[in-house]
Amino acid sequence: WPYCRKRCSYCNFNTYVVPAVDEAAVRACLVREAQTLLRLSQVHSVTSVFFGGGTPSLASPGTVAAVLEAVAGAAHLPAGAEITLEANPSSTSASALDGFRAAGVNRLSIGVQSLDDAELRMLGREHTAAEAWKAVEAARGLFPGRTSIDLLFGLPGQSRDAWAQRLEATLRLCDDHISLYQLTLERGTALAAQVRGGALPAPRQDLLADMYQTARKVLVAAGFRHYEVSSFARKGALSTHNLSYWRAEQYIGVGPGAHGRFVLRAEGSCSREARVQTLEPVAWMREVESQGHGTRSRVVLSPLEQLEELLSLGLRTDEGITHERWGHFSPQLSLQAVFGEPGEARALQQEGWLVLDSGGLRCTWAGLAVLDSLLPDLLWQLQR
Repeated sequence: WPYCRKRCSYCNFNTYVVPAVDEAAVRACLVREAQTLLRLSQVHSVTSVFFGGGTPSLASPGTVAAVLEAVAGAAHLPAGAEITLEANPSSTSASALDGFRAAGVNRLSIGVQSLDDAELRMLGREHTAAEAWKAVEAARGLFPGRTSIDLLFGLPGQSRDAWAQRLEATLRLCDDHISLYQLTLERGTALAAQVRGGALPAPRQDLLADMYQTARKVLVAAGFRHYEVSSFARKGALSTHNLSYWRAEQYIGVGPGAHGRFVLRAEGSCSREARVQTLEPVAWMREVESQGHGTRSRVVLSPLEQLEELLSLGLRTDEGITHERWGHFSPQLSLQAVFGEPGEARALQQEGWLVLDSGGLRCTWAGLAVLDSLLPDLLWQLQR
């Protein structure tokens, strides 16, 4: 769902602010594209559905219900499948949440981003801290144990002490899943322009690392498992959907700018394709109406490219890459054969960043914090 009521100052996602949305037309296209791509994939069973955006909570529950009905009509959608909706605090009234639950949503991901009004204004968010608090409490009442919140850190001018206070407040509010994202100053955004122009201070790298470590310490002490670079869960509330990305499972992307990775079994293929849907909503709808889907780009992934993705995604998690999962993509060459020999990976193990054992290949906690700097060496060793 690519539409938002306003664009946040840090956002460079494929989002659109328009005077009015023809929801019936968008709904029909989402349904048709989902049916087409599921038919092409010949997937028998769907384990999770994630409504992302934009701001999907601006859609009506009827649109969510129609998409889920289309999925269930084209493949098996088990009763317990995880159905997540991303929501903004400003569009999560109790009646709207009730409607989404009735439509089939059973997990909510709320973009709180901050619990400080001055920070929210700087980020260009529509809601206040009080509204975020109210929205999360309402969501927890309807989706107990399945309400996730997103927070940003490393904001211009944010101190470590202020961040520690936000975390303490978050622990009083949150449910059993938290995603923490370091703010990235993306080129072309209003916030990046303010920092570049000197109106706001750029966050220091050492402070960012400090904030990340502080967050990990606080959340782990509160019973959360740091199961992925940005994700923390307790009481087993891990996101099934996001785990499927990190485990390099197949997924189908539906809607403007959506990405997918799946095998087109209906075309007799046994190769995984990377697919990207047309970005602009009106052009995407035109394509879906004429050919059943709006795929703009199709690339067959080579065995090496699939292993590169598996490595980059799998090492983001605390479980890492198991021997079994690696063997699924590389039956001839084991993890041990690629990364157990003298070379970059062996050096990273000796330095305490990486572990290769009977469980597979994974980062230590120290390695997880600097994963982006480890990956080039590992990818280089894989390519050789």
